[in-house]
Amino acid sequence: MNPTTAVPGIDPAHEAARSAGLDPARLPKHVAIIMDGNGRWAKGRGWDRTRGHRQGADVVRAITTDSVRLGIRRLTLYAFSSENWSRPQIETSYLMRLLDEFLRGELATLQENGVRLEAIGRLDRLPSDVRATLDATRTATAANRNMALCLALSYGGRDEIVDACRAIARDVAAGRLDPQSVDASAVQARLYAGACRFGADDVDVVIRTAGESRLSNFLPWQAIYAEYVSVAALWPEFTITDYHAALKEFQARERRFGGV
Repeated sequence: MNPTTAVPGIDPAHEAARSAGLDPARLPKHVAIIMDGNGRWAKGRGWDRTRGHRQGADVVRAITTDSVRLGIRRLTLYAFSSENWSRPQIETSYLMRLLDEFLRGELATLQENGVRLEAIGRLDRLPSDVRATLDATRTATAANRNMALCLALSYGGRDEIVDACRAIARDVAAGRLDPQSVDASAVQARLYAGACRFGADDVDVVIRTAGESRLSNFLPWQAIYAEYVSVAALWPEFTITDYHAALKEFQARERRFGGV
């Protein structure tokens, strides 16, 4: 069933969650995923790393669509880190071409599922043609309301906090902000997603594939109270079943946020 289609008296997202063995009332609102293992997946099969990245893009489509179906409000994917620019140019160039191709090819799917595309990071570092495609896709999907798909591109968590601090410093210097009024909400408002429709709300769960447990400079501010779930599967082999299992693990956690 298309997630935008509702049956009177029945919440399709609740039904989808129950059919997956999940509690609809305890689903995370904001899921963040570190998509790790593309290169290892390809290397293990004797293929070039780029083959893993292409297979990984197919998984993005499946997980995004399923997230909409479950009623998750925000999905943030670590697509390209600021550190990734240090990889061989042939690989980064391929990743940029793949991103452009993905954005163009997935527009119809985003529209069909009511997904608004957002992006965070130092986007000015992206090639101009890729940035143009990204901007066009964001504009085309701006009115969609079912879910926000946020791509972290040329993203670094420390960069984001530094840029927020610079924005605060500019506002203080210009007299727009009293230094004594700078608090957590002032920082939050100046994060990359601060002006996005669905806001920069805290991450509920960070899922990382390939059996890794590192945060790797991903959303350090937003994920401060997130639950972390490590999944053994490499990203290109990450399935809907794996995704549901990670969400079940999240639901099994007791979240106290420093309380008792």
